[in-house]
Amino acid sequence: SYGNIVYGEFTGWIIGWALILEYMLSVATVAAGWSSYFSSFISPFGLKIPHAVSGPMNLSHGVYFDLVSVLIILLISILLSRGMKNSIKINIVAVFIKIAIILIFIFAGLHFIKPANYHPFLPYHFSGVIKGATTVFFAFLGFDVVSSSAAEVKNPKKNMPLGIIGTLAIAALLYFGVSIVLTGMVNYTKLNVSNPVAFALQYVHQNWVAELLSFGAMLGMATMMLTMIYSSSRLIYAMARDGLLPTTFSKLDKKHNSPQNALIVVTIIIASGAAFFSVDQLANLVNFGTLFAFTLVSFGILKLRKRTDITNDGFKVPGYPYLPIISGLICIFMICHLSSEVYLMAIIWLVIGSVIYFVYGYHHSQLDHN
Repeated sequence: SYGNIVYGEFTGWIIGWALILEYMLSVATVAAGWSSYFSSFISPFGLKIPHAVSGPMNLSHGVYFDLVSVLIILLISILLSRGMKNSIKINIVAVFIKIAIILIFIFAGLHFIKPANYHPFLPYHFSGVIKGATTVFFAFLGFDVVSSSAAEVKNPKKNMPLGIIGTLAIAALLYFGVSIVLTGMVNYTKLNVSNPVAFALQYVHQNWVAELLSFGAMLGMATMMLTMIYSSSRLIYAMARDGLLPTTFSKLDKKHNSPQNALIVVTIIIASGAAFFSVDQLANLVNFGTLFAFTLVSFGILKLRKRTDITNDGFKVPGYPYLPIISGLICIFMICHLSSEVYLMAIIWLVIGSVIYFVYGYHHSQLDHN
């Protein structure tokens, strides 16, 4: 909607198409992580996932696809197809579980920190910090969603920035704590795994804590997947309702009043991503989609501020025009540090989106072309 108003329908579509990439592949990324924590959780019981279906496709090592990640996605999608909706209470419980996991790990891991693991402190120098920032950006997705509730907030000019910046600060503090403890417990060269927290605890022989945190992490990640699969299907539904995608995706199931066709196509795409791509590949693709959308949103403020046909007597971004420009340039800077294979896959995704728009969406759109 923002893109349609500021730039016109095509750019609005491209932003939406980038957000589809963010929403769906973020679920695939978490599902791949869920699979790793599940394998870690069942290993003390003598159970093991067959090697051929234990991770993303790696034919040289005899691995074809990640069975567990596909099964958890299918299970959650089946629950959603039966009309199960995420409630505020479930979200609150999930947040407490996630925060508890983080705090337990930090306090348990403090006793096993070896100062020698912090040397060298910047093994990849400043370029490594920037590369890390583009990857860790994935951990800060979703805070922009707070802005969608602006119409229901008292004094949004004051409370919206406090809500977004406050939650960002808390998340950054928790992330900092986990990173310091994690790299202090285990040398960074050994942490290229999908379940680092459980791995670190097992590395220092705290298996019972690792089991507890693996179980809690799986619960937390499952609620995230539930929410994002639900949101992804509704995004497809909304685009189809506006005529930008085939109307079959806007049809609601009479029994559960949910877009079953949109849910099916979302499930197929997410399950395929989780089955065949690694966590790193998925996270970088999600980061591209988000940074691309954020770039357009940032520079869009410059155009929006000049519009005289739109009433703007509410919240205004401070530091205009410097802050929007700085924000947009930082997003572009971070995009430039993603891997070359991400550019290739992202270009393919955007080309597919453009073809769909010009072949179908433009001719069937119920929005004004501008």
